[in-house]
Amino acid sequence: MKPLLPLFLLTLCTSLSAETGTVIETKVISQQPEYYHGWPTVARRANGELWVTWSGGRDAHVCPFGQVHAMTSRDDGKTWTWPRVLLDSATDDRDSGVLETSKGTLIVSTFTSLAYEPFLKEQTEGKKKSHFIAEGKLAAWQAAHARLNDEERKAELGQWVIRSTDGGKSWSPQIPTIVNSPHGPIQLKDGRLLYAGKQLWTKERKIGVCESKDDGLTWQWLAEIPARKGDDAGESYHELHAVEAADGTLIAQIRNHNTADKGGTLQSESKDGGKTWSEPHAITFGLPSHLLKLRDGRLVMTYGHRRAPFGNQARISTDNGKTWGEPIIISGDGKGGDLGYPSTVEMTDGTLLTVWYESMKEPKLAVLRQATWKLNP
Repeated sequence: MKPLLPLFLLTLCTSLSAETGTVIETKVISQQPEYYHGWPTVARRANGELWVTWSGGRDAHVCPFGQVHAMTSRDDGKTWTWPRVLLDSATDDRDSGVLETSKGTLIVSTFTSLAYEPFLKEQTEGKKKSHFIAEGKLAAWQAAHARLNDEERKAELGQWVIRSTDGGKSWSPQIPTIVNSPHGPIQLKDGRLLYAGKQLWTKERKIGVCESKDDGLTWQWLAEIPARKGDDAGESYHELHAVEAADGTLIAQIRNHNTADKGGTLQSESKDGGKTWSEPHAITFGLPSHLLKLRDGRLVMTYGHRRAPFGNQARISTDNGKTWGEPIIISGDGKGGDLGYPSTVEMTDGTLLTVWYESMKEPKLAVLRQATWKLNP
């Protein structure tokens, strides 16, 4: 009988076998500490330019001031331009995705929300002070709310994309989509844009995919993703993202808040271009996820880890999403759970760049953080 290893050696062996990535640098890239930055997406254009979009101009995680902001980098994320406003509706513009299509079109996604209304109503009526409404800001909230009447605010609700065909110099009006998810649509090998997400403002609140065959100008419903047995998809599935694996399998991951595997990620697959989908199954604890196919065919999922160690993690699949490896800690120094929504791009030299939002000890409001990291041989 072989002697047992001491506990500390077992722990060391376990940690070494799981250590498949190295973080090279982590830094804050947002430049406006007076604003709360939320739910970003990073994309790398064919010319090497990086784009990051997010919900900016905010007071808090929930508020009426959200706008879609963007900044760019032409030196692989070493420096970033000053932010610009791409969209500012009269309600709260939240979560923003960004991609460049094969035709060179930039597409930015977002959705409008009235989630702030209950907090404003309670404080206005003196029932309860909201922690989202900072001292002295109630009048500003009320003024922002008064830009529209009740009927106009409801008409403003929707899920949208905007398009730019000139490298981001000018942008289209809002184009309605059918679903929403934080990181937006992807492009498939056959040229279609596929948007895995949730119908936010319908009675059914279906989980599924829509598609665009005209470079994002119009969107059509394609298929519903079935609920796992015992799950309530409409109430407890959220914030999807998809990827096309090297073998053509479409993979969609889902933020899950059902009792089973609550606070984790589920996965569904399609083998027929998105027309039908498998019953979701549990992948990991952590949410929501972003999916990326590397040049060598491996898949990377990055996700927020809203429990100790608070931060962001990644997992790798070498078999087209059938299985996922051990977690790689991209960041683990968070103060709490108000963080995450990481997205990742692959650089020319094979390093990876991940951007997320995070509420830190300082500055007071949430910032955008960036990590440059690499997979170990």
